[in-house]
Amino acid sequence: MERKTLLTDCPDAQGLIAKITNICYKHQLNIIHNNEYVDHSTGQFFMRTELEGIFNDETFLMDIDQALPPGSHRSLVDAKRRKRVVILVTKESHCLGDILMKAYDGSLDVDIAAVIGNHNTLGALTEKFDIPFHFVSHENVEREAHENQVVEIIDSYSPDYIVLAKFMRVLTPNFVARFPRQIINIHHSFLPAFIGARPYHQAYQRGVKITGATAHFVTNDLDEGPIIDQNIKHVDHTFSAEDMVKAGRDVEKTVLSNALSLVLEDKVFVYGNKTVIL
Repeated sequence: MERKTLLTDCPDAQGLIAKITNICYKHQLNIIHNNEYVDHSTGQFFMRTELEGIFNDETFLMDIDQALPPGSHRSLVDAKRRKRVVILVTKESHCLGDILMKAYDGSLDVDIAAVIGNHNTLGALTEKFDIPFHFVSHENVEREAHENQVVEIIDSYSPDYIVLAKFMRVLTPNFVARFPRQIINIHHSFLPAFIGARPYHQAYQRGVKITGATAHFVTNDLDEGPIIDQNIKHVDHTFSAEDMVKAGRDVEKTVLSNALSLVLEDKVFVYGNKTVIL
């Protein structure tokens, strides 16, 4: 028996759930799990349906298409296919280390194809897990030339997603456009507050009582892409900026791993500049 997930994103209409589930029954597919959500402010319907059975993808999707209103999007993904990621890093190890360990022990069902660093600091850590590490220095080279080298390596692995695990460089529009909705970033702040560089120091100057981290898809608007996951940690007046940095690292790695898990399990719908998680 195969396991697949039907993802439906369309204008809301009467009887959609019944129509979709009846088609699943017609094709003798067992519904293992189903979640749906309607954004009443926009009239948009989202549904994630885990199915088991013997699939004829072409005829099944043809029937689904006939049941959905105009302007609909649907996809049928193999629930058992392990997705591939390439991770981009600079020098900080906590986010990369957490993903490597969770992939190693099975907490994250992912194929880490390679790690690319603009410093070679994390090469030894990566290679302990028998994962290729590519060092592509950004020093004394133009930004686009550096990115072209990185893109060439990424393309050689054909990943589903690119993870920025504390990759401390702003990506050019050309790079972002090449991988739409495929780049996942961890920002060391509770967005939309304190975007850009040194957010913990910005937070310290404002005397905040909480700090946090945000994982989001990368767009050309700096740190303003659709948010996948967030979490916070309470701080107080006794925390220095350096204390906030240390406190934030545990939040960062947890949020990034959680966000990656949601994406890998096809639970994230991107709609406009926000996400729906089912």
